[in-house]
Amino acid sequence: MEQFRGVGDKATLVKITVLRGNNLRGNKAESILNYVRAEFNGIVLGDSQKLDAAVDQGVDYNFTCSFECSDAAHTLDDMAHKPVILTVIEVLPKEKKQKEEKTAVIGQAIVDLLPLLHGQVSFLSTVLLHPTPGSPAEAASQEGSCKVGPSLDVTVCVPEPLLSGVQLSDSNLLKVTVETAYSVPEVWNPVSGSGPLSSYVAALQVPLTAEKEQVLMFSNGLLKVGGESEPMGRPRKWPLGPLLAPGAQFIPGVSMEGEPIEMEDGDLTSIEDRDFRKEAETNKKRVSWDTERRCFLDAEGAACLTRRIAESRLWPVEVMRSPQVGATKGGKAGKDKGMYADSRTYIIIEIALEKSLVPKRSPEELAKRVMELIPPRAPLPRRPAGAERAVQEYQAQIASVAGQVLEQYQQLFGPAFLPGEKPLDPTSQEQRKTKLLGELNYSGKYFAFKEQIKYSVVRIVREKMLRTEAFSDPEQLQAFLSQLYVFLVDEMHVALNKTLSVDAQETQPRPLVDCAQLIHFAKEAQLNGDYQLAAQYYQEQLTRDRSDPAHWFDYGVLYMLTADYQKAEECFHYAVSMERTHLPSLLMCGILAEMGGRLEEAETFFEGATCVDPANVVAWTLFAWSQILYVCNNNTRVGFTAQSDLGPGWKRAEAEPSAMRHLATPTRLNTTIYMETVQFLLQNNALQMAQRALAQELLCPGGGLSSSYHLALARLQMLRAEYGSAESSLKEALNDSFQDPDVWALFGHIHHLTGEFGKAQECYERTLDFVTDATDTHPIYLRLGSIYLQEGEFQRAKTTYLRACKSSPSCLTWLGLGIACYRLGELTEAEDALTEANILNNGNAEVWGYLSLVCLQTGRRLEAEQSYKYALQLNLQKEAVLHEIKALQDHVGFGNPCF
Repeated sequence: MEQFRGVGDKATLVKITVLRGNNLRGNKAESILNYVRAEFNGIVLGDSQKLDAAVDQGVDYNFTCSFECSDAAHTLDDMAHKPVILTVIEVLPKEKKQKEEKTAVIGQAIVDLLPLLHGQVSFLSTVLLHPTPGSPAEAASQEGSCKVGPSLDVTVCVPEPLLSGVQLSDSNLLKVTVETAYSVPEVWNPVSGSGPLSSYVAALQVPLTAEKEQVLMFSNGLLKVGGESEPMGRPRKWPLGPLLAPGAQFIPGVSMEGEPIEMEDGDLTSIEDRDFRKEAETNKKRVSWDTERRCFLDAEGAACLTRRIAESRLWPVEVMRSPQVGATKGGKAGKDKGMYADSRTYIIIEIALEKSLVPKRSPEELAKRVMELIPPRAPLPRRPAGAERAVQEYQAQIASVAGQVLEQYQQLFGPAFLPGEKPLDPTSQEQRKTKLLGELNYSGKYFAFKEQIKYSVVRIVREKMLRTEAFSDPEQLQAFLSQLYVFLVDEMHVALNKTLSVDAQETQPRPLVDCAQLIHFAKEAQLNGDYQLAAQYYQEQLTRDRSDPAHWFDYGVLYMLTADYQKAEECFHYAVSMERTHLPSLLMCGILAEMGGRLEEAETFFEGATCVDPANVVAWTLFAWSQILYVCNNNTRVGFTAQSDLGPGWKRAEAEPSAMRHLATPTRLNTTIYMETVQFLLQNNALQMAQRALAQELLCPGGGLSSSYHLALARLQMLRAEYGSAESSLKEALNDSFQDPDVWALFGHIHHLTGEFGKAQECYERTLDFVTDATDTHPIYLRLGSIYLQEGEFQRAKTTYLRACKSSPSCLTWLGLGIACYRLGELTEAEDALTEANILNNGNAEVWGYLSLVCLQTGRRLEAEQSYKYALQLNLQKEAVLHEIKALQDHVGFGNPCF
């Protein structure tokens, strides 16, 4: 990190040049003899020459003064919150017998030096000259005779930037604005005037550098009697003492912008407090400061501020009241404390940073149209209907009959096709044909074949030939039968060619959803507590490939979540039977065996896992536990006699501790073998063993109460629905890793599960703002998007769901995007998103419900009715959606098949 200038370093000269004065007015009507005085940080920098100028005309001062910026005096922090004060002074004409020159202050101007802290080396500014009370400029302003007010043209420059590029990037600017203290005690300066006048000061302490703490003082608080609210847009004041020109005390271009109470962070923000706040901010006494104090923070100061905030979220603010005359009697502070509580006094303070302390990710480039996110797919095969379907059915029946005839032929003459047998005589083909027909007739199969084909022929007559009535003319009947016979024979040849040709085999279309997506959808259903839907996805995965051990393992993990350990064990055993070296299944079989008290069986599985992968830390850790548990269980009366009693597996683990430590951290640094094991156990819902591993982590020399320990403990407690304990664990985790997105994500999940959606929203938004992604962003997008939909923030919901559809699309992400687009009136986008959701899961009733709404809005009657019927058949549970559909059906007059 590049260091900032220290006390012994060369100071930088800051030059201020007053170029010109415009529209100046003095006490004399014709001309004005005046000069400019420059001040900074309580020191007079110099006076210009005295110049005579005509009233309302310009005067060229070309006056230059300077000061040195260093850590010894006139620091960067001074330049952040103290402006250069320019005072224009008129030299009055001497009267008779007057020895000394008399002067009068015309006005004061303020030059803000903040651009120099932003890396500029020079800037030109025209600053207003604020008139002093009773001056000619004030009188002209009140009368309206002066259209353009007096001003000064000023340039400020430095020979080189005050901050290098690295310093500018690493530094920060803190702005603290103390606005108003409301509902102050009634004894503060009674209206009757029975007590002395008091001064009001607010103070708080912030770290400017790693070594230096700065007390920010806000003086000159103004006590006001209630009766009206503080006006919005009032200007903010410099943290200076009283100036000669009252208008110069305000920071140019900065004003108080009121925010809704619900956007505030602090106390008295609930709905129950609204009436009290309204009464206090309108009718009760208050002390107003409206003062902004800027603080320049170097890189170490910003890091220190970050660390202090992480250590303590609550910082003290002191509000002092002291009589302007006389001393405060002892015991006053304790009495005032009680007054504050009784009056419910509160103070509004705004704290802002120019740059966030925690790096924030830049806005993501999202697709402008929903269709850009939908993956390209081959068009679905067209489903035949009417005549085409009748012909295809006839061809299918021909193929079926041909297959059965071939089976019968093989039964009669099959031995002749075996190797080494005498081949069939071609000259006896007719005899074989006669024998085959005779067998078919004798067995009744010939008649069955005719019955099988009859119904498909009838459909061809009706739907292809369009004949539904009997023939009255025999010749027409004969001609029709001839035509039908020729058609049927031709189609029979087409069917037989497809059946007997190797090249003509139709390829099965690829499933729209692959196994990876099925797992993703299943885990999403688990997240939402829909275990039945999750089971359907896992079963569909098994239907596609029952020989894949990973599919059985995934299904078993679901049963672990639902605590159906018997079925879980069956799934893991199936996986091991499919593949003896499937390591996760071996470990889970061992875990369930140990949970069932079958210690020898557990030891066998764990030992087998260490043989499959000798470098696997989790396998060795579980194997060691099983050894210890087995020995303790069998030697409770005699105890340990030698290390060899632990068995060969334990000896291997003990013999290579360095290797185990190396293997424990292949991807993650600063972890232990127990935390590696905890991650595996939590991922696969082995909660009992995970608790044991966390207990071992506390005893491990390299472990203890670390951030990763508290995070894992919170995950365990959340899975057990111990939400209060989980929240406490996460607060401990934040002490060490407040920038860990996983901690904030888990905080959001806990708030969401307990119904605190506002807090969940804050945690989710903070998580997504981090530069580093959380381990799993999918549930964050889903839940944050649903919160936005509930609050009616449809544009933010759309943006959130767009990000979800881009990173991890599912039926629910597309459904959420479709709902957001529908609420925004973007019907085409909504239909595209809902169609994609329907492709991924055509059994979601809510998708069909919103498709019906879209079709009703776009006037498509048939599709609206079909979508509505599917929504009802799938038992749509959202009553609000059903009422909305029925109301829209009544409005447009269609969409309900019952009409």
